[in-house]
Amino acid sequence: MARGHVAGLILAGGQGQRVNAADKGLLAWRGEPLVSHVARRLAPQVGRLIVSANRNQDTYAHYGEVVGDDAALGAWQGPLAGVAAGLAAWREGWLVCVPCDTPLIPDTLAARLIGAAARAGCRVGVASSLGRRHAVCMAVRAEALDGLRAYLAGGDRKVALWQEQAGCVEVPFDDQPAAFLNLNTAEDFAFAQS
Repeated sequence: MARGHVAGLILAGGQGQRVNAADKGLLAWRGEPLVSHVARRLAPQVGRLIVSANRNQDTYAHYGEVVGDDAALGAWQGPLAGVAAGLAAWREGWLVCVPCDTPLIPDTLAARLIGAAARAGCRVGVASSLGRRHAVCMAVRAEALDGLRAYLAGGDRKVALWQEQAGCVEVPFDDQPAAFLNLNTAEDFAFAQS
């Protein structure tokens, strides 16, 4: 699929509970904010970059168009609220979503997720490696928005459950398991600096 029909969404709207309420996407890793690493890897794969952020939006605007969560859902409603905001901003083709704390995403992520989902006739393609699903690394068809909004309005927030309901295929990246290094805690940051 042509890049012009694909947008990338960096999910940076969390509370940072495991990093002392810091804005995780702006934490330094190897001399740069995490979001910078993610944006640099995702941008060549997509036609447009969007950042889901609920604070520090002026800073995140350096990396892409910034969208906040839908206020009607309430504050801090998790990654699916960010996905819904991204889909509302991008109404055609595919949205490739990645968390801001996964700085080594594959340079083939968008193509592989979209290709596998399209071949399977699914609305969602989800990355997995070595038997583990990386649920927030996914490609979503734009028309999944209405179903996602209904799911969120019903009070559900579980990513994997929504993916199953929407119709998903797991896309193996067993050849690149290190690409999904996820920096969740201060200990993760310290370990991954080397």
